[in-house]
Amino acid sequence: MAMNSEALKVIHEDPSFVVVEKISGFLSVPGRGPEKLDSVTERVKKAYPGCIEQPAVHRLDMDTSGLLVVARTAVAHRNLSMQFQNRETEKRYIALLDGILKAEKGRIELPFRLDIDNRPYQIYDEIHGKVGITLWERIGIEEKFTRISFQPVTGRTHQLRVHAAHEKGLGIPIVGDPLYGNGAEPGKLKLHACELSFHHPDSGELMKFSSPSPF
Repeated sequence: MAMNSEALKVIHEDPSFVVVEKISGFLSVPGRGPEKLDSVTERVKKAYPGCIEQPAVHRLDMDTSGLLVVARTAVAHRNLSMQFQNRETEKRYIALLDGILKAEKGRIELPFRLDIDNRPYQIYDEIHGKVGITLWERIGIEEKFTRISFQPVTGRTHQLRVHAAHEKGLGIPIVGDPLYGNGAEPGKLKLHACELSFHHPDSGELMKFSSPSPF
């Protein structure tokens, strides 16, 4: 069933899962309250009768755009969830940094955790934080911005945003980041999940998907 809209576009349909591309500013899963029900998973459930009740196997921040795989069956959900948990999937993101980055590539390892007094903000914490690991490579300089490729090894909440902005990371926030940057309207974050690969939950075949950056 077609499910293309301004907020969401279907990239691939399969009896076991769908791969979609969402815009910045749209929820991956429902938030709290009826006004935050509209999301990727809710639209998938409506578009594909028989879809399981909890189809999400991973998610993107509301302000991050790009590729998501959503399970349609319980078997696919278990298999795909394990692939993400065991780091058997591969993801790549494109971002614009709000400044000039001189270094060309590297690896970031930073421990951070939720600031319980300022949710969902994440803070650096060497003692109680869990380490997030990101590989990065500079793509080019565009006026006063830096285009960069991120490959997260771990999948922590706000990982790429924290690793970009924190002084122990790159020290330059992502353009349009309302939490870690210079402030912006929701839906303006320049962070896009451009590549996603995983093994088919039924056949084991390697599946690779790509999505061009909208910025």
